[in-house]
Amino acid sequence: MPAVQFRERDALEAVFRFWAGREKGPEAFPMSRLWDSRLRHYLGSRYDARRGVSDWDLHMKLHDRGARVIHTREFRRWRDTGVAFELRDSSAYHVPNRTLASGRLLSHHGERVAARGYWGDIATGPFVAFGIETDDDSLLRTSNGQPVKTAGEITQHNVTELFREVAAWRRPRTAQGNPEQVLEDQDGSPERAAPAPEFFTVHFLPLGSAQTLHHKSCYKERFQLLYVACGMVHLLSPDLGATVAPGGRLVVELARYLVDLRQEQLQGFASRVEELARAAGFTLLPQARPLETFARFHKAPDSACGPGSAVDSMTPPPDVPTPPLEDLSQALEGRTPPPEPLKRPPESLALSTESDSTTRESDPCPHL
Repeated sequence: MPAVQFRERDALEAVFRFWAGREKGPEAFPMSRLWDSRLRHYLGSRYDARRGVSDWDLHMKLHDRGARVIHTREFRRWRDTGVAFELRDSSAYHVPNRTLASGRLLSHHGERVAARGYWGDIATGPFVAFGIETDDDSLLRTSNGQPVKTAGEITQHNVTELFREVAAWRRPRTAQGNPEQVLEDQDGSPERAAPAPEFFTVHFLPLGSAQTLHHKSCYKERFQLLYVACGMVHLLSPDLGATVAPGGRLVVELARYLVDLRQEQLQGFASRVEELARAAGFTLLPQARPLETFARFHKAPDSACGPGSAVDSMTPPPDVPTPPLEDLSQALEGRTPPPEPLKRPPESLALSTESDSTTRESDPCPHL
């Protein structure tokens, strides 16, 4: 990680130590209490009717938007406890998942105090990641109009298949066979084995580098694929588009499964994404369909974008009924609870503050 700054390395080290359990005891991350606190502030006066609220969000929103395999029981359990997948007896899940912890700077008595807590999703759930689509059609069968398999079972199948592919990809060539070897199938006709996948290297970049990468010649028109999550759409700009090579692809996650957004807001968000993509030098793929989970674009060889583009990347279009993009990134989180009496966390939390300005000049452009 030569391009990562020193303070970011220290923060990563503190996170890994926390995951490893350096701070012992359940009070280091009381997930049950944190989850209930988030849920109470999110629902407000609807807290006592939370079962009805979860059923409404599931049937009238998620099911209508295509996630029909999510079962009522598993969605209720996640909304109540935060446990989405149970592969064994429920009593086995008593250790909190520390990878869900994160930090925020809250205001307490006029001071900015670092607080560790759970600030993630409490509305949609993790089922939409791997639990609503699969290549195995037998897992999507229905009986009397109801899915035979739950989202948890589909997730287990998809994740297991991914691990199997990764394990097979990492096998030595002698175990997989020579990729250039000519094989023969059962009828004796020769066929050539698929070539072995090439190894790759992941390069970590500093936070906030999305708007500065195009200043380095080695990153200009360098990348063939750019993926932007729905919570990071505000970073899509001509500066970021300049790092994509002509003919490259752009994939943007839409807000289809954000239950806090109405239908007109979803359409406005999709329109806003298309405008930002066009301002960044991309055009919508002809086969793309509206109101999908992702919006797909490509960069034409003769596309040109820059600071003088017709659409300002940070200015919302007129007459579009959509909230600011920064608010959309928080729609999964619900309302943030007001600050409570907090204790200063240990120094190992290593949160960045205004006074922490230690940086390091490193290799400005690692070889990709």
